[in-house]
Amino acid sequence: MADERFLTIHFTDSSKLSVTFPKQADYDYKVVSRIQSALEADKIAIEIGGELFVIPTNNIKYIQASPCPELLPRVAFRGGTILSDY
Repeated sequence: MADERFLTIHFTDSSKLSVTFPKQADYDYKVVSRIQSALEADKIAIEIGGELFVIPTNNIKYIQASPCPELLPRVAFRGGTILSDY
């Protein structure tokens, strides 16, 4: 279970897609490289149950990933808290 990862893609139309998958890389630098590639891409591809889903990033509001990797891209802030009334 420790190697299981969770991803929820929240779309601009308020729908969402939640998936689980095994850990994709053994080294933190590979994880950061994959995150950076996803940030720069105009599409995200996910294999789910033997099918390929290609999602245009212009339809994505945000992506939620868990657990958070130890290393993050340089553009990431750490230690955030969501405020409901600000």
